[in-house]
Amino acid sequence: MIVSMIQFIFEIPEVDNIKEKRRIIRSLKDKLQRRFNMSVAEVDLQNSLSFAQIGGALVSNSRSFGETVLQKAFQMVERDLPVRIQDMSIHSEEF
Repeated sequence: MIVSMIQFIFEIPEVDNIKEKRRIIRSLKDKLQRRFNMSVAEVDLQNSLSFAQIGGALVSNSRSFGETVLQKAFQMVERDLPVRIQDMSIHSEEF
């Protein structure tokens, strides 16, 4: 069993309140869960108004498949959301 994980930190420009930030994060999590069938959570920076850190995981039987799906998920975030990516990492573990 291979568990592939993604973590990224991004800036959400022009957010005026925490409610607006939560709306954007919830929308992102829902899209990633539906489109890529992965588990997603906001893992840090919850109290920051303009930054967020998201983690996601996907279980498969192939390292290359898992990492390819996570790359596509990351490309969707870059393309479809009004955020500036600060950092991103993808890692896979075999169990």
